[in-house]
Amino acid sequence: MTEVKQILQQQLSTAWALLDHHVQQWRDDDLFWEPAPSHWTMHQVEDGWAPDFADVEPTPVPAPTIAWLTWHIGWWWSTALAHLEQTDIPAREAISWPGTCTSITAWLGDIHQAWRTALSATDRLDDRSAFPWPEEAGRTVADMCAWVNIELTKNVAEIGQLLILRHAQL
Repeated sequence: MTEVKQILQQQLSTAWALLDHHVQQWRDDDLFWEPAPSHWTMHQVEDGWAPDFADVEPTPVPAPTIAWLTWHIGWWWSTALAHLEQTDIPAREAISWPGTCTSITAWLGDIHQAWRTALSATDRLDDRSAFPWPEEAGRTVADMCAWVNIELTKNVAEIGQLLILRHAQL
């Protein structure tokens, strides 16, 4: 199990380093850049921010903004963390997106640190996991942790691509 934890931690460190690279380049006005007419973003509401969201993904899938992607990372990672720690699963609507590059960086940094700590402490990697798959899929907590690394890497690559496109147009 220690080898699996080390591999998962190393993969996470690589994905996190890529996010850190992009964070060094982003600005608040990049967050809401609309890459296509059909897009998902964050909307300011009375008590904070609300994401565009559909329980059934539309076809074609709307292009996400960096704002939406950072909320999405916070949402699924907070949910995965709750599954790993066996605590209450946060409702999607309860995920509070902070709204500026500086605060997003700190927010995701806090989730990252909590995840690293929980991953180091867990002895449940061989247990069954019902997230992000249904229970009957037969996946393990180790599978979920590997999925976190892949999903983070994918979302970070999307952020990087949006930054490249945005900055190429400036």
